[in-house]
Amino acid sequence: MEPSLKYLTEVQVAEIMSRALSTLRNDRFNRRGLPYIKVGRSVRYSLNDVIQFMESRRIKTSTEIYGG
Repeated sequence: MEPSLKYLTEVQVAEIMSRALSTLRNDRFNRRGLPYIKVGRSVRYSLNDVIQFMESRRIKTSTEIYGG
């Protein structure tokens, strides 16, 4: 395991993403959204996965596209 790899609880992820905890749970139930790890009853999300998920939904403005 990489030393920089960090795992977050579902509560931490909900706070970071400004989403309801129930939304994260529904996404898991419906097999969509963020990848997660389950150890027993504990659910964990990789911080790197959370960042990648958020960045993949980034919308570029015309300034970013055309450099204007």
